[in-house]
Amino acid sequence: MSNRDADEINVLRLRLHGRLVGFLAGFQNGRNVLSFADEFKSDAARPTFSLITHPEFPHSEKLMAEPWSCKHKLHPTLSNLLPEGSLRELIAQGLKAHVDNEFHLFSYLGEDLPGALVAEPLGPDEVPASFLSAHGKAIAVKFEKVTRENKFSLAGVQMKFSMKQKDGRYNLAKGDVLGDWIIKTPSTKHKDVPVNEFTAMTLASMAGADVPEIKLVELDKLDNLPQINLPDEQLAFAIKRFDRNNDQRIHMEDFAQVLVKYPHEKYNSASYEQIAKILYSFSGNGLADTQQFAKRLLVNILLANGDAHLKNWSLLYSDQVTPRLSPAYDIVTTSVYIDNERQYALNLGKTKEWYDITYANFEAWAKRAGVPWRAIKPHLDDTMEKARSLWPEGIKELPMNDGHKDKLQTHWANLQKDFRI
Repeated sequence: MSNRDADEINVLRLRLHGRLVGFLAGFQNGRNVLSFADEFKSDAARPTFSLITHPEFPHSEKLMAEPWSCKHKLHPTLSNLLPEGSLRELIAQGLKAHVDNEFHLFSYLGEDLPGALVAEPLGPDEVPASFLSAHGKAIAVKFEKVTRENKFSLAGVQMKFSMKQKDGRYNLAKGDVLGDWIIKTPSTKHKDVPVNEFTAMTLASMAGADVPEIKLVELDKLDNLPQINLPDEQLAFAIKRFDRNNDQRIHMEDFAQVLVKYPHEKYNSASYEQIAKILYSFSGNGLADTQQFAKRLLVNILLANGDAHLKNWSLLYSDQVTPRLSPAYDIVTTSVYIDNERQYALNLGKTKEWYDITYANFEAWAKRAGVPWRAIKPHLDDTMEKARSLWPEGIKELPMNDGHKDKLQTHWANLQKDFRI
């Protein structure tokens, strides 16, 4: 066989907690193929790559038996690890790559992906012969050298960066240094987003949501940011990464990955009932996680957050195997930016309407998810008691701008009696 007849491929080795998961091949025509290593597939004690590959998940062995092949886009399990929107465009421009060339973006960002997966480019001599032979007339070729230094990957349409905190300053993570904070810079489109998110997340915590450490950071304490347009605002929002712990990676996946949906499907391809059913059935503490999920659903309604889509809920694998609901993130009062917004992101008890929802909708949600209502309602009651007793005074001390505070308090007054504040 001559090389002229062969398919040229780039190959990435995927590792999880130091264990070989498999190899990802990128073909010149845009096709990409993920093949799981035999040693990973056959190990019942393997770390969890995705819930759908967990040994206790239905048909997981069958799902891993055949390669995962996709055209242009990566498989959703990998595609959802890439940034969206402006950040993705910024990275693609730096790489001189097409914004939809997901294999190229993934190979570049593979050292600091969300969670614990690491993707390493392999030279032609490092690719196992058995992997090449499985692809017929394929030959591995060397990756083109990339000189751009700013490496980061975190999904989301806002400009947000993985940064390392040291002595009160924050540096863009690069090389083998892992970022331990997510920093969201001010938006050029919407006013005062960092103080909005800090306020909403603080109120969520006061009402019983599990929230990571958060803070507001002055922009002049952020070092080595790429050249991006910033408005005349002085504060960025910072949230501690819960998938990092003292330079150790903790694996996680969002519910778009769990449900095998692409990012563009995050609003219209699932319901909150499906998320609850998965938590209740597969979490290491299904009841506690579903109760916390219910609290957060209510908090998102109370805070007029219409953006709690599939990618804003995640599973965390702290012991490398067992899924648990991750801490809350990306809770923002979106209604102050969207005229006449009246809906949350996914269906809950057959409605998406903030101003229609009552306890009856939550009861229907619990029933459809197979969760005992008697185990959920006390947690909703507790959330309401905390919100009613703490939020009216608490919001006065928080940095959300006064116009946004007024709109949020009007929202509270317009909710149904069950949830009015």
